[in-house]
Amino acid sequence: MPDDRRALHAYMSDAAHEAWHSFAADNGASVSGLLEAIGQNINEAMASGAEPSPFDPGLIKSARKIDAGRRRRGNGNR
Repeated sequence: MPDDRRALHAYMSDAAHEAWHSFAADNGASVSGLLEAIGQNINEAMASGAEPSPFDPGLIKSARKIDAGRRRRGNGNR
């Protein structure tokens, strides 16, 4: 892993926060390890010209809806 790292910060509901940590712990990983692995997967797919999203299309649709709702409330990405 490269020594150059950057922080990724997100605001989410208590339930989503707990779900991330529970999922990571149940699978013997950390949330940052999961995010790094997902990011590497997306980066490799984009570099090879493949579909860059390892996610179910429903998740992407849901994320867009959440983001839009937050922007309407004026909370930015919170």
